[in-house]
This record gives sequence, structure tokens and C-alpha cells, in this order.
Amino acid sequence: MEKYQLGKSDLNISRLGLGCMGMSEFYGSSDEKESIETLHGALDLGLNFFDTADMYGSGSNEALIGRAFKGKWDKVVLATKFGFLRDADGGWKGLDCSPAYIKTACEASLKRLNTDVIDLYYAHRIDPNVPVEDTVGAMKDLVDAGKVRYIGLSEASSEELQRASKVHTITALQTEYSLWSRDVEVDILATCRELDIGFVPYSPLGRGFLTGAIQSRDSLEADDFRLASPRFQEEALEENKKFVALVEAISKDKGITPAQVALAWVLNQGEAIFPIPGTRKISRLKENLAALDVSFTVAELADIRTKLPTATGERY
Repeated sequence: MEKYQLGKSDLNISRLGLGCMGMSEFYGSSDEKESIETLHGALDLGLNFFDTADMYGSGSNEALIGRAFKGKWDKVVLATKFGFLRDADGGWKGLDCSPAYIKTACEASLKRLNTDVIDLYYAHRIDPNVPVEDTVGAMKDLVDAGKVRYIGLSEASSEELQRASKVHTITALQTEYSLWSRDVEVDILATCRELDIGFVPYSPLGRGFLTGAIQSRDSLEADDFRLASPRFQEEALEENKKFVALVEAISKDKGITPAQVALAWVLNQGEAIFPIPGTRKISRLKENLAALDVSFTVAELADIRTKLPTATGERY
């Protein structure tokens, strides 16, 4: 599989990455054996860009990644994140992107991953109580110490990206982007292009909704976090099915699956875009990778734009 340079770094990654969050939490039950088989299968298929965070499964996702890739790190480009705090029971304690905490968080992630260096280290959110310059300055210290190769931000604004980039090169921005979440098109994508920052969209399948797999709230397990999401409330869910209808119509027209339509649309929005759809199954991974071979003409993309509805419900 062809590899592409991420931002101004020397990280060469597959155009499609793999989001690993659901292997440990948030999307109902998971099976570690199946998850590890999917991680290994991804490597075999040529995918090398994997995304985790210290808050996924309260650290258990990083530990899973560490076990799966032991002895295989030379084939892997790994991104992880810090910032969200959780208690011993998995509850939420807030956000901390202070310089002192960053160093502690990094050491803990390295230990769980059982590796010496993190390829790409993100601030999971911008801490409103800490100037972004201070956060990035502390991340730069980790780069200087050899603990981290490159740094990124998640859900940062255009203005925050500009400020952060004056402290240290920002290699990647990770933010939600899909057919039903297009906020980044206002100015963030342009800022990424201006600063040569790789853009890494998470939830490009609309948290699975755009695939058509979630017809009702009954489709979700009791501990699935989507049940608390505004877009997955009963009335919003029904309204948002307009997106599913559009995706299914395109999929029939092009002879591909709805998931491939949603992913290909994101991929066709620009060159330096590296989506990280999550999955626990090798069959879904193969389906997602096939989206790399799907192209839309300028006319097709323009036609889709005219038909896109407005999402009902906030992202969070």
C-alpha cells in the first residue's frame, strides 16, 4: 500500500488509518483476540497508521496496542493522546493539558505501550485553563527529550493552530469530519493547508450511522456512548436518516457499500487527509480499505453537496 508524508514530518503513513478506541470501550462489547487479529491483519494489508489515547478504556486500549505490536514497532506509526482525566472507576474528572501533567501522562503511555517513543502525540482537546503555547511548549520538551517524535492537536480552532505553530511545528490536526460533520470546512481545512498540517478526520463514518447499520436506538448495546449523543436521540435519529438515504442512493449508483461512499467522500476532499475509521473486525477493515479505490468526479462531488441535509443534533 502506498504511503504518504504526514505534514512536515518524516512519518510515512497509509492514507487510511485505524481508530482503535472501540476495541476497549464506548461502542459496546469487544473481544481482545478479535481486536488483535484485526490489528495484525491491518499490518498485513499494508495499513500502518494506528490511533489510540490514554483515556480509551482508562489506559487499557494503549496496553492492548502494546501487546499487539510487541516486536512489530518497526512496521507501525502510532498516535496517542493525553488530556482527559478519569478516576479508578472510569468516571470523568476533567481535562488537564498543563506542562507538569503532560510529562506524567507521556511516561504512563510509554509504559502501557511498552515502547520507548511515541510517533505522534496529540493534545486530546485544547485546555481552556492553559494557553495553547504552554501546552505545545511542554510537548516540544518531550520531542527534545526523545520521548515523542512529532506533535499534534485535536479539535483545535484555526486561531489555536496558528498560535501553536509559532511554538513548534504541528504535524497533524485530528478533528471529526464526515458527510454529517463538516464544521472544519469553514476555515480549519484551509489553515491546515496553509501551515502544511496533516488533517486526520475521526468518525468519518458518522460513528457508524452513515453505514446504515443503526436503524434505531435498539441497535445499540446498553453501554454504548452513542445512546447519550444528541444525534442518536429518537427524533434526531429519524431526521438524520436523510443522510443514510443519500448515501445508500450513491452506493447503489456506484456499486459500492455505504461505508465506502462515506469514506471515499472524505478522502476526495483533499490530498493531505488521512481518515481513521474505527473497526474491530477484519472484514470491515477490508471493506473500508476498498474505499481508497473509489473516486468521485468534480460533478459528482458538486451534486452530493447540493443534496446534503443539515444534521439534527450537536456532535456532542
